[in-house]
Amino acid sequence: MNSLKHLPAPKPIDDFEAWLVMFTQPTVLVELLVLALSVALAWGLVAALRRTLGMHEERSIWFGKRVIDGVLFPLALLCLGYLSLELLSNFVPVAVLRIAIPVLMSLVVIRVGVKVLQATFAESHWVKPLEQTISWVAWLAMVLWVSGLLPVILNELDLITWKVGGTTLSVRTLLEGLITAGAVLIITLWISAGIESRLLRSAKGGELSLRKAVSNAARALLMFVGLMLALSAVGIDLTALSVLGGAVGVGIGFGLQKLAANYVSGFVILAERSMRIGDVVRVENFEGTITEINARYTVVRSLTGRESIVPNEMLITQRVENLSLADTRVNQTISVSVGYESDVEQVMKLLREAALSQVRVLHDPAPAVNLANFGADGLEFTLSYWINDLENGQGNLRSDINLAILRALRTHGIDIPYPQRVVHTR
Repeated sequence: MNSLKHLPAPKPIDDFEAWLVMFTQPTVLVELLVLALSVALAWGLVAALRRTLGMHEERSIWFGKRVIDGVLFPLALLCLGYLSLELLSNFVPVAVLRIAIPVLMSLVVIRVGVKVLQATFAESHWVKPLEQTISWVAWLAMVLWVSGLLPVILNELDLITWKVGGTTLSVRTLLEGLITAGAVLIITLWISAGIESRLLRSAKGGELSLRKAVSNAARALLMFVGLMLALSAVGIDLTALSVLGGAVGVGIGFGLQKLAANYVSGFVILAERSMRIGDVVRVENFEGTITEINARYTVVRSLTGRESIVPNEMLITQRVENLSLADTRVNQTISVSVGYESDVEQVMKLLREAALSQVRVLHDPAPAVNLANFGADGLEFTLSYWINDLENGQGNLRSDINLAILRALRTHGIDIPYPQRVVHTR
């Protein structure tokens, strides 16, 4: 670091007349033509790859929704522009391409940061300000680079130092460490997003839950490794984190038992697949479909639209009814009373036909009707039937069958008795 302080600071490019003269040369037209050809060639290459690979997903980092949306188009254009710069500089003075290369590099940096954040944290509100910050930093670095002020500013920042323990830090070292840390984290997020996309692309049912667990574990591991590399790049001694790790362990042991238990329970649920995304469960009288299984909690959505956030520890330590675990078929019953003078065989036939009139009722096993009781007011029948689409609701089907039973009994003149009581007076 001391040797860097004695290096002469480079001078900024302030001869604007020379720049204007370069841009008025006839060779500028050649550069513009070469740049236009590079744009067309990059567009054609990316379009051909999109058609060949069938990549039209909006969240795709490489391709995006359109040809120019992803990272691949500016990256291909940067490579072609740099190749054109190297070739033309051997024959003619180059001006336009020397400006275009920093601009394209800034565009690649912005596109990588924005697309990775959008693919990884699609619904987070803080992503938009972070994207704008990346854009401003990249364009500012490009302007400073083109104007020749970037080396001067970096050398000046290198002169501002302070001592932290046994290490001497400068503003330049801190900024370079932060940029390196950001780049490392972006790359780790990119890798984790690619792993998650590949794992979840064709997963269904229980396999979806297991692959979700693997992708979450891979992301956590990559983020941890990236964080360690980022801290090392900033200049922080990682051995000092051992004290922090001990403090965190004590905190988990005393104050974060529930939080740790929920995280461990989440990975147990995902690993053993006792509950999967799409299962219909009942937890403490709340019944619904599992829509998300996260590391700390599980989201259960009822048919009324309400969502319950259930801590994963509760799903491990308490009784949970999983209505979809072994068999998706569910049995339902309806009780009906008719008068004693009714034809029993006819009533049983009408009840069975009312159930079969609904397309959701299974024919195998077939609906069953039983004479359950000789009630005080009439004969009590029980209609039992099976369904295999519990996620579509139970009350709506029960209502439709009850309406069909009521219409059939009224059509055939079968009486539904009222409660009868005899009151004696003296």
